[in-house]
Amino acid sequence: MKKIIIFLLVVFTLGFDNEKDEAFSGGEYLKFRVHYGLLNAGYATLEVKDETLSGQPVFHVIGKGFSTGMTKFFFDVQDVYESYIDKDTRNPYRFVRKIDEGGYTKNQEGFFNQKTNKVLVKDYKHKTEKTFDFSKNTQDILSSFYYLRNYPNINKIKTGDSIIIDMFFDNETTKFKLKFIGREDIKTKFGVVSAMIFRPLVQSGRIFKEEESLTVWISDDYNKIPLRIKASLLVGSIKADLEEYKGLNNPFKLKAK
Repeated sequence: MKKIIIFLLVVFTLGFDNEKDEAFSGGEYLKFRVHYGLLNAGYATLEVKDETLSGQPVFHVIGKGFSTGMTKFFFDVQDVYESYIDKDTRNPYRFVRKIDEGGYTKNQEGFFNQKTNKVLVKDYKHKTEKTFDFSKNTQDILSSFYYLRNYPNINKIKTGDSIIIDMFFDNETTKFKLKFIGREDIKTKFGVVSAMIFRPLVQSGRIFKEEESLTVWISDDYNKIPLRIKASLLVGSIKADLEEYKGLNNPFKLKAK
């Protein structure tokens, strides 16, 4: 379940902008309904705030995941991920990770020094501090995808092409790869929306059936917000749909109601 929640938070933030407009700004709020099979398993939210950190203007991104109904009764999930992102470079200064998943807990903060390319990770649960090296433009789990939302020339990507970035997570830097599948119109609760389709490559065999078990639909407009995600698991499947939005930086384009 831990890995599932992580990947849901990841893909909920996927989105890309073109060369003219910013894909997001402070005040953006997205809410998603998560289904496990026929069950309403929970919700996930993403919020962007304008703040300052040590005198530096930043985007403070807050991602939350929580279970509801019968799922909460059997496996209560309360996850919070945060990232403080430089408004110019889109690189992170700090991340927060607080999770409680059926009694499994984690409480960490990470502090990125963009001048020395070192990140200090404080683990409050285990009362430890460790420092790790990272390469230029390395992102944390949330900043990764707000960084990608303004990725250049994304509208020129060809079917079958991939985008790869460095992401720091669980005390190591990994390559996060997104494969572009194509475009299609999908029906949402708001109407018919043109979407770009991506597949983040995941590790097969433990939770997911295969490397391309995740499929994500992103609005094909200036906002590039996630509309839908489907994941084929070893046991069952998960689907999440955009339930609510506000504060978008650009008009949300509908083809039909």
